Amino acid sequence: MSKPFSIASRLRSFIYAYKGITFALSTQHNLIIHVCLALIAILLGFFLNISSLEWVSIIIVIGIVLTSELINTALELLVDIISPEINKTAGIVKDIAAGAVLISAIAALITGIIIFLPKIIKLL
Repeated sequence: MSKPFSIASRLRSFIYAYKGITFALSTQHNLIIHVCLALIAILLGFFLNISSLEWVSIIIVIGIVLTSELINTALELLVDIISPEINKTAGIVKDIAAGAVLISAIAALITGIIIFLPKIIKLL
């Protein structure tokens, strides 16, 4: 049976989410790299005056990359709890999660190239 709706518990859920994000940012170097690249993409978007549709595309791919990195981190921690010893299958689970991040990062890179490269070439 679920608990009744409570605004206070909904607000606490934001605190837990914030704690998770700050933990990941303080421990995951790849997440920091992705955040820095996202900030560069946002700055480029302002500098190059990209369209609304281009902004939507950039925001979506940034969200997907950061989300996949956070899910990857959560899965890695969970696998470490479940299987603290070296385990081939546990390693495969971690590799698959890392592969998901890689695929999303490649898609974001391609999106960035499609949006930014023609505008940068025009400036040259």
